[in-house]
Amino acid sequence: MQLLNVKDTSLILEGGSFRTVYTAGILDAFLDHEIMMPYILGVSAGAISACSYISEQKERTFRVIADYRHDKRYMGFRNFIKERSLFGLNFAYDVIPNQLNLFDWEKFKSYEGSVQFGVTNAKTGQVEYKNALEMDRSCTLLRATCAIPVMFPEIKLEEEAYFDGGLAEPIPINKAESDGFEKHVLILTRPKGYRKHTDRQSKFTMKLLSTRYPKLVETMKRRVIRYNETIRYIEKLEEQGKVFVFRPEQAIQSLEKDVNVMRKNYEFGYKHAIEKMDELKQFLNN
Repeated sequence: MQLLNVKDTSLILEGGSFRTVYTAGILDAFLDHEIMMPYILGVSAGAISACSYISEQKERTFRVIADYRHDKRYMGFRNFIKERSLFGLNFAYDVIPNQLNLFDWEKFKSYEGSVQFGVTNAKTGQVEYKNALEMDRSCTLLRATCAIPVMFPEIKLEEEAYFDGGLAEPIPINKAESDGFEKHVLILTRPKGYRKHTDRQSKFTMKLLSTRYPKLVETMKRRVIRYNETIRYIEKLEEQGKVFVFRPEQAIQSLEKDVNVMRKNYEFGYKHAIEKMDELKQFLNN
């Protein structure tokens, strides 16, 4: 296990479904340069990349997506019949890590830092952060933080229903600051200058959930404003030298079908991190 060799700096991982292959490439470069961060916050698919990083399984995140992207057990409309999900929950979060492409639970659990995944409480609409190192082997916490409404059912944690952490807190820099960190490494999955807008799919989802989870819908209505405010805040901190931000030059589709496109995005992430490695190490050591 690599020792924690960075102090006083948080690592924050944005979600974005398959866009996070870019994140996976960067974190694999971190592993090759023996950079192990002491405090990690992940939401949605950013949390999946965090798991492979902590378990030091280079290329695992990309390999799983590439190997199973077109496997109907992993992703396909048939899964709605059994699990009310576009993704095969049992297959993706239990069979793959525990039978087919083994996840190193021992190394993951031996991580000596703090790693927390954000989830959105369906009843209150508020973000909550859970200790990822306490996650069960069926990866229920990962299911919850990745549970995009409509594509996933609500996921129960201790009898409470949760959805995707990015609904309430898409880039949890405020959480890192409240935990005492003043320096941050952020891996975003949208290019510089991107601003979110409310699309037709989001409006449809909010309409479907409005009766059952009204407070969640209120949170979802504010999501665009919160996201764009957070990006502006990050840009301000970047000017002050308090954050080190990785961004892709362009974002792939969140449910990208072309594995070659995803491979290029993963490879760009790795190359991008290598190119900025000296600058990053200087930031971490200051």
